[in-house]
Amino acid sequence: MSDRIAEISRETGETNISVRLNLDGQGRAEIDTPIGFMNHMLHALAKHSMMDLSVNASGDIETGSHHTVEDTAIVIGRCLLKALGDGAGIVRMSSKHVPLDEALSHAVVDFSGRGYPVIDMGSSSNVGDFSPDMARHFFESMAAEGRFNLHLTVLRGTNEHHMIESAFKAFARALREAASVDERAEGAVPSTKGTLSD
Repeated sequence: MSDRIAEISRETGETNISVRLNLDGQGRAEIDTPIGFMNHMLHALAKHSMMDLSVNASGDIETGSHHTVEDTAIVIGRCLLKALGDGAGIVRMSSKHVPLDEALSHAVVDFSGRGYPVIDMGSSSNVGDFSPDMARHFFESMAAEGRFNLHLTVLRGTNEHHMIESAFKAFARALREAASVDERAEGAVPSTKGTLSD
């Protein structure tokens, strides 16, 4: 299988985002954005998915975090799509539960070629630069641009930091398995249609 690496940059009047990822990495992260908690979550995403992830993001943070969060998610999603290619030989689907103290999240990933996010962060709070509502929007934007189906639910929790972090770790673990190479598949595309792109 060829290297599953993607590198994409996107510049708009609001943000400048560069992302590089390697699906077959060691979980290394080089993250530089103006949003501290998102940096922490992107480190967790890399660590628990075992992909190497480099993110450099700047944006009009004086207007709030929305544009930078959304555009970072867009570029990561596009990198995932590019790195997966036609999806030949991947496991494709995975479901993971991950706790963090009192919080528990469940993530189901299907690299189906169809972007369809269903996200419940367990809170609609929009307080802070990377609130549960911003995290919801991050996952929605990433799944839409990455063209994968994501069902992500925070099942319980009281501490919003724990709730968001458990969600990222659950997603990362599901991503790691779904994107992994299935040796038994012998390089076949995991779809009765024979394609994940149409």
